Amino acid sequence: MGRRRSIKDAEPEEGVIRDVTTEGKGVVATADKTVFVDGALTGETIRFQRRKKRRNYDEADLLEVISASPDRVEPPCEFFLNCGGCTWQHLAPEQQVLMKQNALLQAFERIGSVQPGAVMPPLTGVPGGYRRRARFGVKFVDGKGRVLVGFRERVKPFIADMSSCVTVYPRLSELLPKLQELIFGMSINRRLPQVEASVGEDAISLVFRVLDEPSENDKQLLAKFEQDEDVRVLLQRKGPDTITVLASEAEPEKLHYSIPAHDVRIAFGPVDFIQVNHEINLAMIDQALNWLQLSGSEKVLDLFSGLGNFSLPLARHAAFVTGVEGEQRSVQGARDNAAANGIDNTAFHVANLFEAEVLEQDKPGWLSEHYDVVVLDPPRAGAAEILPFIKKMQPAKILYVSCHPGTLARDSETLANELGYTLVQAGVIDMFPQTGHVESMALFTAP
Repeated sequence: MGRRRSIKDAEPEEGVIRDVTTEGKGVVATADKTVFVDGALTGETIRFQRRKKRRNYDEADLLEVISASPDRVEPPCEFFLNCGGCTWQHLAPEQQVLMKQNALLQAFERIGSVQPGAVMPPLTGVPGGYRRRARFGVKFVDGKGRVLVGFRERVKPFIADMSSCVTVYPRLSELLPKLQELIFGMSINRRLPQVEASVGEDAISLVFRVLDEPSENDKQLLAKFEQDEDVRVLLQRKGPDTITVLASEAEPEKLHYSIPAHDVRIAFGPVDFIQVNHEINLAMIDQALNWLQLSGSEKVLDLFSGLGNFSLPLARHAAFVTGVEGEQRSVQGARDNAAANGIDNTAFHVANLFEAEVLEQDKPGWLSEHYDVVVLDPPRAGAAEILPFIKKMQPAKILYVSCHPGTLARDSETLANELGYTLVQAGVIDMFPQTGHVESMALFTAP
């Protein structure tokens, strides 16, 4: 990528959007180079002004929509064009899902040279109020004379000036202006860079990252806020292991969410990874079990197993589930969750699934066993390093849950063209409505 250079006093231009990226940028072909325009849709005639110059393309601001796409809708959030948290509020929700599905299928074709035997209906939910996890940036802005709390701006590395958010859990949205007022009144209002929020079934936690120790008056303000707003106020002085309750050095209580269809309750810490969209998470787990059609006799390997979000529901329907995760804290959390749910047909292990050489050298016991089913739920980097070991396990089915279509397509090529598996079906999961994030699920079967 070329270095950005500002374009001063650029003249407004007109053009037709020929395509859009998953990041919500319209593509205009001009006489000199391609220009990306925030907030424009395919087929629209627009007026735009270039903002940043790069070697191979420019970036531009949308000035006016001269001829609108029939798929354009009024963004539900007044801060949409400034805040960088969302990219697709101006596109009808059903079209957002279609675009994500097309992105998935194009990735399979272009990167993986594979196509699913069946394209399954997308998993969708409500387009707003779904995020139960959020990391809000905090900044004292001298020019405004107040504290801002929110997400980063779309085109600048500043905190967006916002007083609400339509995608987060409604209670979190209501707290934004109150947090701004609270932090403004604290002595360390310039030394508090973020607040991380988590919503459980029975509580909301707010982790205040503090670079300086709060004064006694600061702690009194926080305590009053905790009581008035019925939230858990936590302090984080350094890394995640330093999170404590406000009144003492004690560790915070766990939050919880339930998976009722499978009689599972998951406890999680205030900064532990969980799926942010609870409604879609429940549907995703049900779909996984529906696709796998377990008989109750299977041995299942759940890789990147986290706190047991898939492992424990799977254990209700399988003979035994082995979960493997890279973080000791998550593994211990999964073990504790299994015990709390009375599930005794599981085992959880710590292993870095991105270090193939270490796995080959150490040869942990779980790696050499046979499994009937392997479930993969990796981060954006995908699961390339662990795939060669799967061939030796000889699973009849592989379920791959992905948060990046490019790495899913890359790994699908390995599974299909090198290991001989068939991509039976795949479909998108709209975990993050109003954004360009493409989550998906794919099922592979042995030859």
